[in-house]
Amino acid sequence: MSRRTTHWKNISWLWWPFIALWRLVTTILEMTGRFVALVLGLVFMLVGALISLTIVGAIVGIPLFIVGFMLVLRGIF
Repeated sequence: MSRRTTHWKNISWLWWPFIALWRLVTTILEMTGRFVALVLGLVFMLVGALISLTIVGAIVGIPLFIVGFMLVLRGIF
C-alpha cells in the first residue's frame, strides 16, 4: 500500500475536495514542466549541433548539446 492511499484515510471529509484540487493542479504543473523540459532539450540539442559545425563553435555547441540531451532524458523519465 502506498503512502498516498494511507494518507487519504487520515483526511477529514470536509478537506478532501481542496486536497483533490491541489493534487490535480500539481499534476498538471508537473506534466507541463516535463513538456517544457522536452521542448527546451530538443531546441538546445538542435542549436548545439548547428553551432558545432564550426570548429570554434564546438567549444560551446558540444556542452549545449549535452545539456539538451540531459533535459530530454529528465523530461522523459
